[in-house]
Amino acid sequence: MAIPLKYNLRNLVARRVSTLMTIGTIALVVAVFVALFALANGLNSALIATGTPENVIIIRQGSQTEMQSGVSKEAFQIIQTLPGIARDQEGKPRASAEIAVIVNLPRRETGQSSNVTLRGLSDIGISMRPQIKLVEGRMFHSDVGEAIVSQKIADRFSAGLGETLQLGRRGLTIVGVFEAGGTSFDSEIWSSVNDVADAFDRSGYSSALVRAESVATRDQLVSRIEADQRLKLEAKPEVKYYEEQTTASAPIRSLGIFVAIIMGIGACFGGMNTMYASVAHRTREIGTLRALGFSKAAVMTSFVIESMMLALIGGAVGCLLALPVNGIATGTMNFRTFSELAFSFRITPDLVLSALIFSLVLGLVGGLLPSRLAARMPITKALREI
Repeated sequence: MAIPLKYNLRNLVARRVSTLMTIGTIALVVAVFVALFALANGLNSALIATGTPENVIIIRQGSQTEMQSGVSKEAFQIIQTLPGIARDQEGKPRASAEIAVIVNLPRRETGQSSNVTLRGLSDIGISMRPQIKLVEGRMFHSDVGEAIVSQKIADRFSAGLGETLQLGRRGLTIVGVFEAGGTSFDSEIWSSVNDVADAFDRSGYSSALVRAESVATRDQLVSRIEADQRLKLEAKPEVKYYEEQTTASAPIRSLGIFVAIIMGIGACFGGMNTMYASVAHRTREIGTLRALGFSKAAVMTSFVIESMMLALIGGAVGCLLALPVNGIATGTMNFRTFSELAFSFRITPDLVLSALIFSLVLGLVGGLLPSRLAARMPITKALREI
């Protein structure tokens, strides 16, 4: 026969101080857990969400990023003639030669410098990225020293609307601000490919972006590019290219797991102390329950459930405490490109569910030993306790 849950609920209310202390301890642990993993989720989302399924990025063989790559002008001319590349209404191939370089900019608040990605591209390259939306100003004009900047970079760095950036051999005036729907393009500054080439004395390109005729023919186009011995280049679906960069979130995720384990151990001890104290104050109750016919297993199960109820309440409170960080913009270094990667904290339903499961595990571990002690207590000894 099971002990009613009403008994456990009334005990939690009767011992308000110890109950609130345990709930507070677990809530803080869960809040930190959620915040750290929201950080990793936001970083992952910024990369995974980047790219269009039909797009193919072409880089030098063996290069991991565009910054390490090189594509000659001759190779780009050949790429535009390959079958399988989509064409616009005028019959022009949807292919964009691009230059990606790292520039050093001062932060608005601290003045300390950090690396930011500057991308030179063509009008076709802009049209191939439908997630880009201008929110302020206008689009840059080619070959006149103009640029547009993402809203997140404009907020964090001295690169706002109307400001002029002295980069390389020339200055670029910011004439527009854009948003990129939470993708990694939110970490970039864009200008004309010719202006960037002139500023950094580039004779070739970093990469090429092409649009396949369809998703079904994309892989064939990739194989065709890689098999062409004139090019000696590597082609990847744009989505896959950015997914490979999600390793940037690995250190943050590892830190989150490490901190969660350390704090979780402390929370387990806190819950365990609460339950031990509860057992010590309820020996006569335990003896009475056993005398009424409740088995050792029923008593043990009741105390474990009580511990898990405490932890679940603490977990729910912790999730509520962490909710305000959702959507907060921040940034970190992309360990592949060594440039700023701007993103937002992202709390998802899956993360909340994981946090609640984590809190239940804390409650289970913290309640096992005290519940075992309660279940093994002799009936006669328990009834004699005052």
